Amino acid sequence: MNSRERFFATVNREKVDRPAAWLGMPDIHAQPALFEYYGVINMHELKIAVGDDFYAIEVPYQSPAATAIFAAFDWYMDGNVDARDRTLTADGCFKDAQEVEDLAFFEWPNPEKYIDVEECRRRAAAAPKDKTRLGMLWSAHFQDACASFGMETALMNMILNPEVYRAVDNKIVEFYLKANEIFYEATKGQLDAVLIGNDMGSQRGPMLSPEMVRNFVIPGCKKLVEQAHSYGLKVIYHSCGSIVDIIPDLIEAGVDIIHPIQALAAGMDPQNLHDKFWGNVSFCGGVDTQDLLVNGTSEEARAKVRELRRIFPTGLVISPSHEAVMADVPPENIHALFDEAGKIYE
Repeated sequence: MNSRERFFATVNREKVDRPAAWLGMPDIHAQPALFEYYGVINMHELKIAVGDDFYAIEVPYQSPAATAIFAAFDWYMDGNVDARDRTLTADGCFKDAQEVEDLAFFEWPNPEKYIDVEECRRRAAAAPKDKTRLGMLWSAHFQDACASFGMETALMNMILNPEVYRAVDNKIVEFYLKANEIFYEATKGQLDAVLIGNDMGSQRGPMLSPEMVRNFVIPGCKKLVEQAHSYGLKVIYHSCGSIVDIIPDLIEAGVDIIHPIQALAAGMDPQNLHDKFWGNVSFCGGVDTQDLLVNGTSEEARAKVRELRRIFPTGLVISPSHEAVMADVPPENIHALFDEAGKIYE
């Protein structure tokens, strides 16, 4: 099997020669050590050297205020969105909005102006044809809505002023649907899957009740999933934390793969997920980045991969349990993860 065949068999929970495996998106501070360990000079070479079954393709977005599609909105109206260190908790420009009319001052960005179609095509064309070509769309409408008000105000508005919250969320979803269409049309036939998502979990459980997730997050999720499926793409849905209580809603919304199995979060241990959801959805992640990959030995990392392979002979893309491998993860443990995942057992 090549990487694409392995991915589609995994997502469909069919027999595989070995698990599909994804490196994720190493943090900029983690990259130098990985480059040195593998003897490469850039991310393109690293993905190949590691044995990654995926090739991630970012949406090229450049506006006067932002350099990334996941940081497109200038909620603080200071002309500069910090894509790296932005927060959801600081007061946003809609903090004091009481009526829908109070939102009218904001100038919503037009993605047609800021997405370079030719660059979309170039990036997609650079992906090796045997790799799983993954569009990194994010489309994090819940997180953006939280930032637009400030998280505390946003969550209170869900209860006390849902009309205003939904008005903002609808505009954000509208932006992403338009942006994604531009990317999908430019890369038609050159993608296999996309990653979208919103962080909704804490270490102990969801930040919102399942009912609130159904009311305020799932409607936008469904629109984004349906759009991706209309282009023949599989959807990997990301949420950090313990989201076991809302996985049924993500399944109902049509999500194909749940990412990242934050291994130490409540209820997210692989056996529990297998027992509850096997046959209805696939997963990605499982190798703990909070403790194991940071503090454990290479043999412990290998043992975890062997455990995951036993629980999920298929239906699991093995990956670190956060898409951004941080600088505190020794490259030796990443090598152990991929080497063990890459073995074809007799």
